[in-house]
Amino acid sequence: MPPLPPLPAVRVFEAAARHENFSRAAEELAMTQAAVSYQMKLLEERLGATLFVRHARGMSLTDLGRALAPKVSGAFEALREAFAAVRADNDSILSITAPRTFATNWLAGRLGDFHVARPDLNVRLDVSDALVDLPASEFDAAIRGMAAPMPGLVCHFLMRMPATPLASPAFLAAHRLDSPEDLYSVPRLSPEDDWWDLWFDSLPGVPARQRTGPGIRFESQVLDGHAAIAGHGVAILSPPMFRNAIDSGLLVQPFAHRAIYRNSFWLVYPEHKRTLPKLRALRDWLLAAVREAVGEDPELLVPPG
Repeated sequence: MPPLPPLPAVRVFEAAARHENFSRAAEELAMTQAAVSYQMKLLEERLGATLFVRHARGMSLTDLGRALAPKVSGAFEALREAFAAVRADNDSILSITAPRTFATNWLAGRLGDFHVARPDLNVRLDVSDALVDLPASEFDAAIRGMAAPMPGLVCHFLMRMPATPLASPAFLAAHRLDSPEDLYSVPRLSPEDDWWDLWFDSLPGVPARQRTGPGIRFESQVLDGHAAIAGHGVAILSPPMFRNAIDSGLLVQPFAHRAIYRNSFWLVYPEHKRTLPKLRALRDWLLAAVREAVGEDPELLVPPG
């Protein structure tokens, strides 16, 4: 396949051929007339043929130039249509990746409200704890648990992560929990979860013994929460992620004390997508939804540090 001529020269030819005027082509392309003339010279030298003839009243296309011009204009129009279609698709689809607990227990139940506010956007939610390379991925944005903003990404703080034991009413009826030390003698779900250490360490005077032991180990808070609702043990969970279960009485918080995890939830997206209207819409809606959901607990709305 023969190589294409330099595309900048072809682009200049397309504009100059439409106007049959180098000055007007230069204005359209934000170039100098000398730069347009230079690009035309390069193209004619590459083709070995003349595309424009200069005369006293200006210039006009040669027969070859006149035959070539509509084909080149058609090719650029096809490119414009292709990129416009991609842009339209990109503008109408919002792809988000979020960790399982946040996506399943918090975000999914609220996305209907976002769709009501922005019916023009099709939201695709990926539920995964995997940390993707956002700038190189197909995702527009992510929800991440981080201790601080991440360099290279636009980061909006959402909420802190409190942690406290939760259990079903049936479990608490069968297992008396009068003090935190009583947790050492009852089934605890995912007993090796570092949130248990975080919670115990934040309590003054609680001995450090026997913090781990036999129990069912799950890989996510969602599974811990389901097991706790089923009465299989006490789980260490983040109450905002299980608000519906708490409000409906499926889960009970036996102790008022809670600890705050070092990581918080953040909305993040690549710098080059900062000005996209769909991301501004997501940011504004999500920040408002978080304030509404945890507004009665202002401590959770204070960024770390």
